[in-house]
Amino acid sequence: MASAFGLRAGGRRTDTALLAGGAVMFALTAATTVVWCASMSGGMPMPGGWSMSMAWMRMPGQSLASAAAAFLAMWLLMMAAMMLPSLVAMLSRYRLALRRYGERRLALPTALCAAGYLAVWTAVGALLYPLGVLLAGAAMRSEWLARAVPAATGAVLLLAGAFQLTPWKLERLWRCREALSCCGTPRADGAGAWRQGLRLGAECCLCCAGLIAALVVLGVMDLRAMGLVTVAITAERVSPWPRPVARASGILLWVAGLAWIARPG
Repeated sequence: MASAFGLRAGGRRTDTALLAGGAVMFALTAATTVVWCASMSGGMPMPGGWSMSMAWMRMPGQSLASAAAAFLAMWLLMMAAMMLPSLVAMLSRYRLALRRYGERRLALPTALCAAGYLAVWTAVGALLYPLGVLLAGAAMRSEWLARAVPAATGAVLLLAGAFQLTPWKLERLWRCREALSCCGTPRADGAGAWRQGLRLGAECCLCCAGLIAALVVLGVMDLRAMGLVTVAITAERVSPWPRPVARASGILLWVAGLAWIARPG
């Protein structure tokens, strides 16, 4: 577990308390995500040989507002589980920078920074949900559109793979690995820590855009896709070889995209 959370981030040892708290939160969010997704596994079989994720469908008698709230809760749990391994390394660097500025009370600013980071990912989910519902409804109403979904999924995977190989992606990855270089002087006050988290979250969203797009089209409740994307994000953030890891994931996305386009039906 220590290596999963990046016990050494850029050669600096992670706080024991931060590591322990991150491990507990990871276990809780991951377990809850697995149980939640397993309870809503399956999906609606669609023309073209694919299944519509339950994430985009309302239960009988469920209002749109409650369905959106349930999706956002699931999305937040999922993103927390997926991002915590690399987030712990970023928070460690944040705490180290605060100590260099003479700060000693680190628990509250660390929590606010993490909350700001997760707030950005929650906003991403809030933007994705209406788009997903709209596209799901269109696919259920139109057979030709439903049959085009596998090819469209393959195209998104190809684009996501290409994104992983761009210099722009590698620049974003460097900024995420050196998290504080893009956020200015670290602040320990509440507003400053919150803004730091928002900036870190924004940088992380830009860096992970390709991998998250792949997860969305493969199925936001697909545990296998979640696991693979989590491994890819964590490896490119905390491993000593970020460029080869990003390129390898890009190539694998290309292979997956071609397989989706070539699949029968």
